[in-house]
Amino acid sequence: MQLRSITYPACPGGPAHKWQKPGASVFLPSMQTSGNKRSPCPSFRLREVASMYFTMIMVFLVILVVALQGTAPRENYFPYKVPLDPQSFLELSWNVSYPEQVVHFQLLVKEPKFGLLFGMSDRGEFENADLAVLWSDGHRSYFGDAWSDEKGQLHMDSQQDYHLLKAHRTPEGLYLVFRRAFSTCDPKDYLIEDGTVHLIYGILEKPVHSLQAINISALHKGLQRVQLLKPNISIPELPSDMKTMEIRAPDVIIPSQETTYWCYMVELPDSFPRHHIVMYEPVITAGNEAIVHHMEVFQCAAEFDSFPHYNGPCDSKMKPDRLNYCRHVLAAWAMGAQAFYYPEEAGLAFGGPGSSKYLRLEIHYHNPLVFKGRQDSSGIRLYYTATLRRYDAGIMELGLVYTPVMAIPPGEAGFLLNGYCTDKCTQVALPPAGIHIFASQLHTHLTGRKVVTILSREGREREVVNADNHYSPHFQEIRMLKKVVSVFPGDVLITTCMYNTEDRNQATVGGFSITDEMCVNYVHYYPQTQLELCKSAVDSGYLQRYFNLVNRFNDEEICTCPQASVTQQFSSVPWNAFNRDVLKSLYDFAPISMHCNKSSAVRFPGEWEKQPLPRITRVLPESAPSCQPALGPPPASPALVNLGRVKAE
Repeated sequence: MQLRSITYPACPGGPAHKWQKPGASVFLPSMQTSGNKRSPCPSFRLREVASMYFTMIMVFLVILVVALQGTAPRENYFPYKVPLDPQSFLELSWNVSYPEQVVHFQLLVKEPKFGLLFGMSDRGEFENADLAVLWSDGHRSYFGDAWSDEKGQLHMDSQQDYHLLKAHRTPEGLYLVFRRAFSTCDPKDYLIEDGTVHLIYGILEKPVHSLQAINISALHKGLQRVQLLKPNISIPELPSDMKTMEIRAPDVIIPSQETTYWCYMVELPDSFPRHHIVMYEPVITAGNEAIVHHMEVFQCAAEFDSFPHYNGPCDSKMKPDRLNYCRHVLAAWAMGAQAFYYPEEAGLAFGGPGSSKYLRLEIHYHNPLVFKGRQDSSGIRLYYTATLRRYDAGIMELGLVYTPVMAIPPGEAGFLLNGYCTDKCTQVALPPAGIHIFASQLHTHLTGRKVVTILSREGREREVVNADNHYSPHFQEIRMLKKVVSVFPGDVLITTCMYNTEDRNQATVGGFSITDEMCVNYVHYYPQTQLELCKSAVDSGYLQRYFNLVNRFNDEEICTCPQASVTQQFSSVPWNAFNRDVLKSLYDFAPISMHCNKSSAVRFPGEWEKQPLPRITRVLPESAPSCQPALGPPPASPALVNLGRVKAE
């Protein structure tokens, strides 16, 4: 950018003069006319001219800074970081450019050998995966965009969309910097979208003479789940009187097993006054960054005066049953997540009258290498203030009630269940000015594959609140929304979950057990209302008609007696195509039981049984991925990478 040439009127006795671009000479006219007579033009002293010059320079810098606002992040600026493997030998950092629709990756390989695979797939499998591959024959190294078929065989992609920007060695290891567009419109490429991304990696222990010679099954490999497309949200200003509190489980010896959920009870000081949580962040014990998978802090139910102390596995028979009443989420973090900030106008209240002083910390340790004797004191640091903000933030449950009447047949690849927050409930429970959702935590159990919540108004779908097309029950975090979603009285919120039960031979019913299922979206919003739960389930009477119908049209006897539970009746159903299709149809048209509940678990006044399903007359169009134009002709072969001679360890 250059300053324009500005011409000033000529003074008598002197020519016109111009400010020229920086670095060019500036002609200063004579301050006097011939004969030493003063010119009627103002006298320009050197100091004044210099002042004007540097003022113009400052204007130039301001314009330059403004022009750079909103452009892509620098290729050497990577605010997000996660270890890929349990030993932290591979460390991934990245940034996101929404203007360019591009992700820049930086991969640190601390112990480089003969190459690696890095990429993405639907569920973390190495078949049908989209991969960036670095390999070496021991003399030369190559980098290329590849894909794997259904048998796991690698193929060089005819459209090279992983663009290597830099590769260099340091004392820390080998750094690779490359970029990838969100969408490439290459059918062999993975579409990077909002929600969970399953990253996969593999290490080449031996030299290979070609890409096709790589045997994926022989590699040391693994997966990591992250949210790649982090929202671009400015950090709000924090209060000056802010204090911190660390909720940490002290000196835990991580069990030598792959998966452990650890529970630790914390008691707030007596007479702890009401505060607002305005921010929280993880506190991870150094060296355990690849093992601490996710953490949550729950507040216990206020109706109990006391809770027993406990420090041990959450599934232990020694865990007191009362700890199951500690389910109100205060904070949730998962690997790869950053600090969580509340909007400037709202905070999450805790402490004071009507609030339990007991908190439960839950930590998920993922220890696939079965390390023994590893000690940990990780947890979550809360930032809170006694200066209460304008609004209390609230947490509302959307989706399905925890009941066995909502079930998924066995052997299903993609069975859908819908949970409704109806217009009748929002009409009676929300304030006229509505509420504003700023964050969301999606939740299912083990068979959940996709979750989405959509806002509808006057029968028309308006916008997606939150969606995850590659959802994993092993990666749950509270995610800030890219834009605040406002919900008004009369609006409808529909939460849809997709399940995969191909590995099960019995129906999976709704419930609290990990082998049961859930479909929930915990939305974080302000201002807080009395509405804490807005969920539905199919009418039980209509479900009983289903069992009667199945019994009538099948030869096998099905127990439909009143003494049999819903779970028992589902377990007796012969799951042929007819019985599956009828159940799907039942869930699609049968009336529902609405749970429009206050925090006291009491429903708002009204008729909530046998309610009709919300009628949706217009759905949101499916968004077609936009492909970024190529920066140049794609390379026809992998890039030769100058890493020097690669030697075996």
